[in-house]
Amino acid sequence: VYTGPGDLPALGGAGGNASMLLGTHGDHGHYGTLDGLPPGGVSDLGTTGAWITDNDGRVVILHGFGEVMKNPPFYPAAEGFSDQDAALLAAQGFNVVRLGILWEGVEPQPGVIDYNYLASINQTIQILANHGIYTVLDMHQDLYAAGLGGPTGYGDGAPDWAVQTGGLPNPDTGWPWTYALNPAENHAWDRFWSNADAPDGVGLQNHYAQMWQAVAYYFKDDSSVVGYELMNEPWAGSTWLSTIFGNSFFEGQQLTPFYDQVAAAIRSVDPTTTLYFEPSTLSGNLPIPTYLGEVDDANTVFAFHDYCTMTALFGTDFGCSLWETIVQGNAEAYASKYDLPVAITEFGASTNTGSITDTMTEANRYGYSWMFWDYTLIRDHDLHTPITDDTVDYATLTTLAQPYPLAVGGIPGAWSFADGTFNFNYSTEMASGEGSFAAGTQTEISVPALQYPDGYHVTVTGGHVVSAPNAPVLIIASDSGANTINVIVTRAS
Repeated sequence: VYTGPGDLPALGGAGGNASMLLGTHGDHGHYGTLDGLPPGGVSDLGTTGAWITDNDGRVVILHGFGEVMKNPPFYPAAEGFSDQDAALLAAQGFNVVRLGILWEGVEPQPGVIDYNYLASINQTIQILANHGIYTVLDMHQDLYAAGLGGPTGYGDGAPDWAVQTGGLPNPDTGWPWTYALNPAENHAWDRFWSNADAPDGVGLQNHYAQMWQAVAYYFKDDSSVVGYELMNEPWAGSTWLSTIFGNSFFEGQQLTPFYDQVAAAIRSVDPTTTLYFEPSTLSGNLPIPTYLGEVDDANTVFAFHDYCTMTALFGTDFGCSLWETIVQGNAEAYASKYDLPVAITEFGASTNTGSITDTMTEANRYGYSWMFWDYTLIRDHDLHTPITDDTVDYATLTTLAQPYPLAVGGIPGAWSFADGTFNFNYSTEMASGEGSFAAGTQTEISVPALQYPDGYHVTVTGGHVVSAPNAPVLIIASDSGANTINVIVTRAS
């Protein structure tokens, strides 16, 4: 449903003085409900403190992949993603896909929502749901829009009518250097962050919020859609260099109020679906802390991207373990400050199994959810081929298909996986702090066949196995009086 600006909750523009350490911005106001809107909004998952939780209060961990079609017509089925791909992911225990949608696809003209496009996205969501896989919708962009970065630019995201370059030079400086070195690129971002008027006189950020409002209204009653990621890798525009050196202006005075505005628009139609928000591209992809403030919504996940520079630039995993300690530690510092769950919504973009493992090992220690970038890498970038031993990178897929807790009747401790042995412990305390789960509450653990082709053995203290031998989902029920459950899974000999 498209609504005019008058139906939106308050969407004050963001602004301020980029030359100052601190700036000022417009008030985002409080969200309300669209006139005459019936109650709605439902999701299988929400958040409780530092954890993603299901409707029974169990902690849920998400492991999966990103899948984004960046070129017209901007939906994964056109790239070849189909039921066979969802089946492959489900068979190895993955429970989420971060599914890309593009502003250009949703709102090709100012105020015009393309519902045929949303229906095409929905087809993939239903294929995933039929295999028990959740969807996090990712409003994707790279370099803001197509056409930035010269004729071979690697851009996608905003529609042409939302691109304001000021007539500045648009040289081809290559990915990802266009972000920093292309004047047209940075001017376009500056205009967006200042909420400059689109051709119809409505601010660019207001359009973006209204676009998200339409998307949220369309998907609000689908319980398998468990997250809206508000913007992929937001770039600071011309203040990028000062952002690297610790200027809090962009994240604190532009990005945070922008998220508040978009959240307000979404909440006017969908009160329940979790919002995922990222720091700037710089603090998300470099080992520097974020200066984001607290996003004004009670149901959010802090999402960041984690690419070890040594792998990205040189293809090696040298130093990546230290990188993970710093980058994930920075994420933990922010999330702990505001008591939020954390998800790594991109990592990898490589078949270097050492680098992939370093990311996963540190994520296991914190209990983070993650989504690997991206699924096409597992299929040699060609999803139109049948799934066979020759069309799937099983070495990388096996690295990613580690055992992990799907749903925990308590609060997870750290878990680890090495040489076929999975170690996991959890308390029976509820994440809400309202007591403990009753005896017999079930915890589900993914035990992928790729890691355990000949089956597995389980040792449990404080609980007992209630699933069938060698089931792909190991189910543990807690014993009476148990405060802590310890689980060890080893390969059958």
